[in-house]
Amino acid sequence: MSDNLKSSQLTDKQVESLARALEQAQHIVVMTGAGVSADSGIDTFRGKQNSLWAKYDPVTLASPEGFAKDPETVWQWYQWRRQQIEQATPNATHNMLAKLAERFSLSLITQNVDGLHHRAGSQQVAELHGNITVNRCNGECCDYQSANADSSAELSLCPQCKEHYLRPGVVWFGESLDENVLSYAEQAAQKADLFLSVGTSSQVYPAAGFAHIAKSHGATLIEINPQATALTSGVDLAIAQPAAKVFSALKRQ
Repeated sequence: MSDNLKSSQLTDKQVESLARALEQAQHIVVMTGAGVSADSGIDTFRGKQNSLWAKYDPVTLASPEGFAKDPETVWQWYQWRRQQIEQATPNATHNMLAKLAERFSLSLITQNVDGLHHRAGSQQVAELHGNITVNRCNGECCDYQSANADSSAELSLCPQCKEHYLRPGVVWFGESLDENVLSYAEQAAQKADLFLSVGTSSQVYPAAGFAHIAKSHGATLIEINPQATALTSGVDLAIAQPAAKVFSALKRQ
């Protein structure tokens, strides 16, 4: 595949090219970003906030400093986000990727924290930025973690150490990504002969670097994103459409 197909409308040729690339690949890596969640009605992180939260800076709230300064406000903001996610359902992208993983050798990496890939049936997901449906202790010396966080619960101390507050199991600004997750993603990118960048602006590193790693090891790059990104000029196939629209069409192939 060498032609970079672009169109204001989704074309049969684009969908056929995507389907053919999937069929021919030996190992597929898919990186998903906020656009995939947006197709399920989940606000993007820097998008328009609910009027109640409009006066707050999300970057400040999603930080260790913000939590240390005002843990109650940060907790309530995340509870609001959890409630929004609970009301969302996996879309065609989530569902199709889960099915593709049953047919092909596919590694799924996501920058999203909403857990919708799991709810769609994906068994293994490298969650670079953690998972909002998980609670963990904010203390450095405590390893407490629990799944299926209650979105109506009040801020509380960790039940294990009883010294530090519980916090969402996400990676905040200024925190390091999990080394095991990073290593998995990098190794997958190195092995890939097909890399799909789906619903991501390709601006946030290290996530944005995995496509370049794959390319340097000979992989075909396909981008599915409504807007052009820093990656677009270097891909083999750019489909400028919402991901859910593309994967809905792929399902009909």
